[in-house]
Amino acid sequence: MTTYKQLEVGFEDPNPRKWCVPLKEDAFASLMEKGNNATAPQKVFSQGSLFSPFLFGKFFDPSDAFPLWEFESDVLLANLRCSNHCTVDWLQTETDYILKAELPVTGVQICVANRKVLEISGLWRQQREARSSNDWRSGQWWEQGYVRRIELPENADWRKTEASVNNDIILQIRVPKAPPNSEIGRGSNGAAKDYSEIA
Repeated sequence: MTTYKQLEVGFEDPNPRKWCVPLKEDAFASLMEKGNNATAPQKVFSQGSLFSPFLFGKFFDPSDAFPLWEFESDVLLANLRCSNHCTVDWLQTETDYILKAELPVTGVQICVANRKVLEISGLWRQQREARSSNDWRSGQWWEQGYVRRIELPENADWRKTEASVNNDIILQIRVPKAPPNSEIGRGSNGAAKDYSEIA
């Protein structure tokens, strides 16, 4: 029996600097070598996961915004699909942008930041000493949680973003396309970055 759960999508980020410390390649290697003590991070950041820094073929900090829909998933994920390691897919129809991903842990949060970045994040470890309610991710956030930030296309109607989980495993995010000639897009302050060297 299929279960379906609608997720709340936030449109205001209360702490925009929460992912401010980058996950560098050497820190990622150290995290993944911790063995049994790092079961959750190994599951979340494993090859083929939406949250893996190597999802796009070379190391890419998950907290940096990636212009996902500028690339064909068939091209970027071809090797992972051949090895049956892929747990993510994205596509666009005439009316929507659609992202599907296996959820490695529960408690996922969806937010659209600054009208241009779709942020998918979660927490698996509570901070031992809460110095402040908003500072746990300003340290080594990758040891406590996970994130993938995706730059939305110019014509994305970010206000109508919807997210759901099927069978407590598959996350689906749907972002409608704005009608042609509408003012719904990001506007002049949402210029896309050039990540062409990633592909």
